[in-house]
Amino acid sequence: QVQLVESGGGLVQTGGSLTLSCAASGRTFDMNRLGWFRQAPGKEREFVARITWSTGLTDYADSVKGRFTISRDNAKNTVYLQMNNLKPEDTANYYCAVKVSGGNPVYGLSRQALYYDYWGQGTQVTVSS
Repeated sequence: QVQLVESGGGLVQTGGSLTLSCAASGRTFDMNRLGWFRQAPGKEREFVARITWSTGLTDYADSVKGRFTISRDNAKNTVYLQMNNLKPEDTANYYCAVKVSGGNPVYGLSRQALYYDYWGQGTQVTVSS
């Protein structure tokens, strides 16, 4: 098992920045990919960004590309989501998730919530207009 704990959410004005952190513990040696998802009230959970733990390769949703940056610190078993130029539509509960082992997924699969094995409890991000 892998346990994930997110932090760093809060209230920010439009155009502001926040950095979310996701600290992993447990079977971290088996981590394959870590993803960030978000869910706004009344909406489905949506993919935000993903990073491959071993290589650092990244993938982003079109809605955040150029504004958000996902990164990881292997020594600290932590993944980050740097969010710049925030917009009101970025308001949501942000979750990190991890896929353990499993090799390389088919294209696009790591954008699906069902691909991931473990989830954090989420951290709220609110962007005021």
